[in-house]
Amino acid sequence: MPAPIYLVLTAVVLIAAVTGNLPTSMVSGFTLTILLGGLFIWLGNLIPKVRDFGLPTILCTFGPATLIYFGLMPQPLIDVATIFVAEQGFLDFFIVAIIAGSLLGMPRQLLMKAGPRFAAPLLGCIAVTFLVVGALSALFGQGFIEGILFVAAPAMAGGLGLGALPMSEMYAAQTGTDSGAFMGDLMSVVVIANIFCILIAGIYNALSKARRQLFVGFNGYGQLMRVKGTAAELSLPEKRKASSFIALGQGLLIAGGLFVLGELLGAYLTFMHPYAWTIVAAALVKIFSLLPQELENSTADWGDMVNAVLVPALLVGVSISYISIEEVLASLTNPLFIVLTAASVVLATVSSGLIGWLLKFNFVEVSITPGLVMADTGGSGDVAVLSAADRLHLMPFAALSTRLGGAVVLFVTSFLVQFL
Repeated sequence: MPAPIYLVLTAVVLIAAVTGNLPTSMVSGFTLTILLGGLFIWLGNLIPKVRDFGLPTILCTFGPATLIYFGLMPQPLIDVATIFVAEQGFLDFFIVAIIAGSLLGMPRQLLMKAGPRFAAPLLGCIAVTFLVVGALSALFGQGFIEGILFVAAPAMAGGLGLGALPMSEMYAAQTGTDSGAFMGDLMSVVVIANIFCILIAGIYNALSKARRQLFVGFNGYGQLMRVKGTAAELSLPEKRKASSFIALGQGLLIAGGLFVLGELLGAYLTFMHPYAWTIVAAALVKIFSLLPQELENSTADWGDMVNAVLVPALLVGVSISYISIEEVLASLTNPLFIVLTAASVVLATVSSGLIGWLLKFNFVEVSITPGLVMADTGGSGDVAVLSAADRLHLMPFAALSTRLGGAVVLFVTSFLVQFL
């Protein structure tokens, strides 16, 4: 958007806020969060090098909360964002769009053919990371389940949309507290894990440039598998570059229907969170082709649109509504928190690499995806990690890991949260 128009819109919102005339409506919520999210994304992208380590996402996630911490944000803006996210359902709106779009947007043939082949390193790295991080947490007196739910799970969820955001709602529902009590720590895990992922990806790139082959099958120099002729089974079609207004409306309706179905099932079958039931419903719809391809495409388009446009808005909304800088600083000054987060990334990387290597994948490539891309921040994190590793052509496999792996982690978490 042209800067003068952006500044005029921002001035209008600020004047309305300081004069007490900013309505606490959904329209104001969208306007405020999109304007503020755009500002922090722009600021983060101004700084070269550092932006590749997720600076725009970090600013969106912690910038607004920092302004509140120093008393620099007018109270009406805080009220509008909090009501928009917590009461008017923007969080559900976003999460369900991502869940439905991710699962229904995956080609059924890919799910059936590639799933079994890719399942071992994907599920293996999740299992190893959960168990070892849980054990380390228990060893240092923090609790086995706590280590999994508060570090390993958000780190391994493949991003915020299937990680920190829905998990905080699950934990709040289980404990009877507010989701804000968990949001700061969970999002801190995701952001810090993303930084470790990019650093490891950069090391892999350096090893590739040095032509370091530590053992047979260590480095494929971009080639995922050592067996020829099978990579095609793991390919995703090119994303659609355009959609129609009607298709986006259809996608919104399908995603909303799946959300209501998940809530309905969760009301009677309480052993899983409604989000998990939404995932199950979307997966069954996909596997059994219960929707015409056109409606599946529409739902994927809707998820892509929400992901492309509203991620910064959601992050700043969550930052204002839920994140306490005091709690974040307490987490970041806790050495065990940093150690467990780093361990999650390293374990995901190494276990994915070893399991994949045994199945004729190249160690470096399969430790990047699904390993590293499971522990980054999702779409933007995938781009940063693959860019740092100089393997952007692996993006289809990253998308597969994020969609399937994120759904699996959230599904497993819905069971484990009962022990919290």
